[in-house]
Amino acid sequence: MPTITTRNGAEIFYKDWGAGQPVVFSHGWPLTADVWDSQVKLVADHGYRGIAHDRRGGGRSSQTWDGNDMDTYADDLAQVIEALDLTDAVLVGHSTGGGEVARYLGRHGSSRVARAVLRGAVAPHLLGTDSDPGGAPMAVFDGLRAGLSADRAQFYRDLSEPFYGNNRDGANVSRGTRDGANVSRGTRDAFWQMCMTVGVKGAFDCIAAFSETDLTEDLKKIDVPVLLSHGDDDQIVPIEASSYRSVKLIPHATLKVHPGAPHGLTGRFEQDFNQELLDFIAG
Repeated sequence: MPTITTRNGAEIFYKDWGAGQPVVFSHGWPLTADVWDSQVKLVADHGYRGIAHDRRGGGRSSQTWDGNDMDTYADDLAQVIEALDLTDAVLVGHSTGGGEVARYLGRHGSSRVARAVLRGAVAPHLLGTDSDPGGAPMAVFDGLRAGLSADRAQFYRDLSEPFYGNNRDGANVSRGTRDGANVSRGTRDAFWQMCMTVGVKGAFDCIAAFSETDLTEDLKKIDVPVLLSHGDDDQIVPIEASSYRSVKLIPHATLKVHPGAPHGLTGRFEQDFNQELLDFIAG
């Protein structure tokens, strides 16, 4: 398997398909690079080089005890980009991966990056505090930790429902463009399978990473064009706490709202996102 070894000894798996301008995908919690397979193939089929890595802690990358935090995730991404000597790259991050991309640009700059896509990203700050009340209370994230600790296999089964909006009835779905609240059992099983390859320590630590990391200053530093893509029925990362705030912080950002769409890519929403991704890459 292709891997790079980070400076602190972690093995980071990546897939590298096609040739041309690189498009680098960062995945959400608690998944792996495989969730981006359709998009990696899509860009490769259109003359680009699609690259996606498994974040440390799961999949085919090292299950490290330490380093499951946003700074290290961003540093790992930087080392993948440097090891492959990528330039003029388009970075695409979903959910926690969107936070990873934002922290990478804030921490490492954009000398190797042409533009970025943040889809349902956790930026700028999901945890509500006295100084930043726009996010959710700590009890929400403690609930995730409790579910993960009690029965992670069932927790992931249950999580797949709101992730893909499969818990919505027709009245909710009719607001938007997706094809009903009937995401296939196969898609939900694939979600579960990816989740179960993530070590429990990495998954547990990542909850704090995606909820407590304040990415406000990172967003302000981004000096390349950014596409923010978000469903307004996202139950995992509500658009009010994230993209509606991020678009005001990023200097060169465009927000695309998908009515009725959930957090995960599925159905008509995925088709729409695929086209907007290709359009944005092409500039």
